[in-house]
Amino acid sequence: MNCEKPDYRNEQFNIASYLPYMAEKMPHKRAVIYPAGRDKSGRVAYTHLTFQQLNEECDRYADGLYKYGIRKGVKTLLMVRPSLEFIALAFALFKTGAVPILIDPGMGIMNVLKCVAGVCPEAVIAVPEVHAAKSILRWYFRSVKYSVTVGKNWFWRGLTLDKIRKHGRAPFNYVETAGSDPAAILFTSGSTGPAKGVLYEHRMFGAQVALLKQAYKFEEDEMELPGFPLFALFNVALGMSCCIPDMDPTKPAQVDPAKITEAIINQGVTNTFGSPAIWNRVADYCNERNIKLNSIKRILIAGAPVSGELIGRVKKMLPDTADVHTPYGATESLPLCNICGADILSKGWPRTQKGAGILVGKPVAPNAVRIIKITDGPVEKLDGSIMLKPGAIGEIIATGPIVTKEYYANHKATALAKIKDGDNFWHRMGDAGYIDDDGDLWFCGRKDHRVESSGGKVYFSVKCEAIFNCHTDVFRSALAARGKRPDQTPVVFIEPKPGKFPQTAAEKEAFIKELFKLSKESDLTADINEIIFIEKMPVDVRHNAKIFREKLSAMASGGTI
Repeated sequence: MNCEKPDYRNEQFNIASYLPYMAEKMPHKRAVIYPAGRDKSGRVAYTHLTFQQLNEECDRYADGLYKYGIRKGVKTLLMVRPSLEFIALAFALFKTGAVPILIDPGMGIMNVLKCVAGVCPEAVIAVPEVHAAKSILRWYFRSVKYSVTVGKNWFWRGLTLDKIRKHGRAPFNYVETAGSDPAAILFTSGSTGPAKGVLYEHRMFGAQVALLKQAYKFEEDEMELPGFPLFALFNVALGMSCCIPDMDPTKPAQVDPAKITEAIINQGVTNTFGSPAIWNRVADYCNERNIKLNSIKRILIAGAPVSGELIGRVKKMLPDTADVHTPYGATESLPLCNICGADILSKGWPRTQKGAGILVGKPVAPNAVRIIKITDGPVEKLDGSIMLKPGAIGEIIATGPIVTKEYYANHKATALAKIKDGDNFWHRMGDAGYIDDDGDLWFCGRKDHRVESSGGKVYFSVKCEAIFNCHTDVFRSALAARGKRPDQTPVVFIEPKPGKFPQTAAEKEAFIKELFKLSKESDLTADINEIIFIEKMPVDVRHNAKIFREKLSAMASGGTI
């Protein structure tokens, strides 16, 4: 076959090219491992595909899909559970030149349907439950011409994946695409506003592979456990083995830590990626049992702000040679910045607790970040009048090869999020932050979560909440607002740790008194005069960590969550 090493900088580039390259380079190495069940002794029984097997399976799918009509440019809704089939199907679609659409099912059925209707897929490859919804809620799927069921058809027409595979033949030469051709549409989680379809080009995926390898020094002899399904696709491109975890990726806060720990030990996992909600549970489980995850080289935690306290607990279960990393970015740009846990604990966390924000590190080259004045409207071009100096808090903007250019069929959102800069463009992260004198980026909260008082003071969520989170009985806090900008009153919601919720008026009064003692010692929070206790914060579905402060603001203004 003599596959050349893929280079995303070439004019012609298809992200699928990594798979045949790896299959030729190391055909017998395990590519994907899946926990299929347990044997009679209760041990996990794993099944797997080598890189050669995965490439052949992918070719059969690609050939079958191509014969069916799913070809270059065909927008294809892919809703399949994490599995051997998911990875093979994703690369099969890349090989045909089709454009897979990935939507987080955890955002709820109506939100998913809105995404589907907005992107108008021409094909659907999904589990039976999705096809059942498609048959009943036909208006949302009115654009669909091709249907493939991963499983058995119930009461609808269309092919099954088994039939696609049966009629497909290997090898299948992937379709030639330009690096700038559409590769996929990935929807944001909707946790920071309406979910939007991020249009990825093949070259952008290639750049992500290169920058991930550059930032984290991934090697081909490593084993990954991805807590976020999409990351498994990068493992294949990086030549890393991937063990799919036994968990529901839409409910990371409910993960069984015993199963995650078991997989890491069984497979000798060296790298793993997941949200803070996952590692909060795994760290407690391991530390309570004095379990050391000795094979781990690094753990990547992302999706929501990561506390120094959590980093400390995670590092406790790792060997001294391992570390935690907290990549900063978004669906539209990842990895943008990086910092290791050791630096956070030594340089960042002591300042974070005093309200400096969260240290997210320096940009991964050749990415660049800047800070501009905060505005809620579009920014047509970048010029000196809106640029801020080091230390000044504003909106974070970013540019680089991993930064996406547009939202699919959403010109309004694209115009609001992108800034022209000659032949270049910048993406508005929607986050507030600043760059310090050392060139490190600090995150201060979402721009839309700022509170502007009539006196002209601006409160940023992460900075203020850090003060209240220092109380030993506080699990987490959230800054909310009563009223509209620029005449808002700051209100802080407190979610106590388990067993610490005040049960009597006297306990509540004493708790609030202690909280105010902390807050009055900081200029950031000295004039916050209202605290509300809440049993559980409203949080996002994907990471179970991003707080819906808009709902809390509505509650503070007299509404309900």
